[in-house]
Amino acid sequence: MTINERIAKVREMMKKYNLSAYIIPSTDPHISEYVANCWLSRQWVSGFTGSAGTVVITNEVAGLWTDSRYFLQGEQQLAGSEFQLFKVGLPETLDYPEWLNKNLKTGEKVGFDSTVLPVTLYKKLVSTFSLKKIEIVDSYDIISEVWEDRPAIPQDKIFVQPVKYAGKSRVEKFNDIRNIMNDKGADTHLFCTLDDINWTFNIRGYDVTYNPVAICYALITNNTAELYIDSAKLTDEIKAELINDGVKLLPYNDIFARIANLPAGSNIVIDTARTNAKLYYSVPSSCTVIEDMNVSTKLKAIKNPTEVQGIKNAMRRDCVAMVKFWNWFEKNLPSGELSEISTGDKMKEFRQQSEMFYGESFGTIAGYKGHGAIVHYGATEESNSTIYPDGFFLFDSGAQYFDGTTDITRTFHLGTPTEQEKMDYTLVLKGHINLSLAKFPLNTRGSQLDVLARKFLWDNRMQYMHGTGHGVGCFMNVHEGPQSIRMDENPNVLVPGMFTSNEPGLYRTDQYGIRIENLVLTVEDEKSEFGQFLKFDTMTLFPIETKAINKDLLTELEIKWLNDYHQFVYDEVSPMLDDEHKAWLLEKTKAI
Repeated sequence: MTINERIAKVREMMKKYNLSAYIIPSTDPHISEYVANCWLSRQWVSGFTGSAGTVVITNEVAGLWTDSRYFLQGEQQLAGSEFQLFKVGLPETLDYPEWLNKNLKTGEKVGFDSTVLPVTLYKKLVSTFSLKKIEIVDSYDIISEVWEDRPAIPQDKIFVQPVKYAGKSRVEKFNDIRNIMNDKGADTHLFCTLDDINWTFNIRGYDVTYNPVAICYALITNNTAELYIDSAKLTDEIKAELINDGVKLLPYNDIFARIANLPAGSNIVIDTARTNAKLYYSVPSSCTVIEDMNVSTKLKAIKNPTEVQGIKNAMRRDCVAMVKFWNWFEKNLPSGELSEISTGDKMKEFRQQSEMFYGESFGTIAGYKGHGAIVHYGATEESNSTIYPDGFFLFDSGAQYFDGTTDITRTFHLGTPTEQEKMDYTLVLKGHINLSLAKFPLNTRGSQLDVLARKFLWDNRMQYMHGTGHGVGCFMNVHEGPQSIRMDENPNVLVPGMFTSNEPGLYRTDQYGIRIENLVLTVEDEKSEFGQFLKFDTMTLFPIETKAINKDLLTELEIKWLNDYHQFVYDEVSPMLDDEHKAWLLEKTKAI
């Protein structure tokens, strides 16, 4: 079916259920960023492949709402279909609940699948539609009735994340969670999100591309640790290990009946931002819901010493792979045979040479010239550009190793940069360094630091629309909460042990994109009469492009930071390289 034919099929089902609109989010029942193929409903109906976006179909309009990372991609992928692009964050764009409220008549019905809708969004719909008495209907997943060859839920076997990499046993984690539950007055905790469950139970899986997780639900009470997972995913050995640690194994879909039959008087913790509405509204009225962030989220975000060391080891191996890749890239660039897709494939080949490699941590963003201005660009056979010795090449990639997760962006100039290109690149670098050098007191939020990365761009009336930093897991999701560094307010403070990206950028449509990304670890700095201060330790290891720098725009402190960083990279990684690659790294890390 064409995209327009799929829209028509959805409208047929809407008519069957007497719906005036149908909402199709990007998520799955676990409110995931990356989802298994069986839950790619929004992508199937629209053709849009970005990781964030919501489709709304009415009898007259088919719309996709997405944020600034995907404006250019959305325009390209929706072209030729009935879909309209609604650019979230622009002053003229109503978010889709408000848009529906404006465009529907009193008493009309809006449908959705409540198993893939977070509670927070469900509540927003109720609030938005209340005055106009627009009815919201859980019409189940009508996409399943029109998507004929829809994939099944994955049944791959899970595997154990051993304590030598996890740093804590699952039993210790259960007890940590129960202690915090007790402090909150809770006797039960529902877990819907895959990263929280897999981290807590020290398991991993192959069910979701890029995220090493298995599909399951979990419930922890004062006395039990219950894992709701298809039995086909368990080997006898893992089943025995889990049971030995007190884990109760139950069928995946039994979680709904379990929640619906909670004992009267239960006090249950539910993270409304990360739990599907169907589960939330299954809780009996005789129980008390404590709406709070998953207890495991912050525990997971604060890496223990074993995890920190694992991440450091992963960074060294990742740098070795990248040194080999960029050395290969420079040798082959004059051939005129390199492309955005082939370079991404080659980077993966070099990473696969590590015995600790599990997979990529996200789809590689290899953007040559104008494609680099598409923040989350993914090359296709149709868009795939040949790369020549000219212009900027933005390369954002990462890997999952069994002991750590990486995410790194470098922007290289492949020819002779113009003065404008040098200025743009240097302003981005200054912001990256400025944030790297930050010293800040306890209880500082990422939103309070974000301006450090943007200041030099703002001084020149420039801006980038994405966040500056996101949390990163340890052999877990490459995008992890609760912390962030961005303009939007986030009440979660930065705490020692948190692992976060530092990635300011600048994008000139159809010309080039620039982004420089390292991952940083929040650590204790010195204590003064004003209290304990924190700082960032840069964890990522790989040279930063120097050809595109206008050195006159850098301060002595910034030059020192760059030279010190490059010396650190060489000292850490050169012992792992042969003579050819050691010489390459020495050249790329020499002082400016």
